[in-house]
Amino acid sequence: MWTVIYIAPSARIAERIQHRLTDEGFLVKVREAGVSKQFEILVPQSELHEVQEVLARSFTE
Repeated sequence: MWTVIYIAPSARIAERIQHRLTDEGFLVKVREAGVSKQFEILVPQSELHEVQEVLARSFTE
């Protein structure tokens, strides 16, 4: 099952997050979230905690 881990405000930011997570070895999907031009970053539920740790490190660097 896929879980939304982050909602990016633009396609560019969504792509950067996707590349960062795939470089770390995670499976990642990106999908547009309705008409608002935001993008959902999805990961397998089984990888949720590990992805949260990587994202937390990314935002503090």
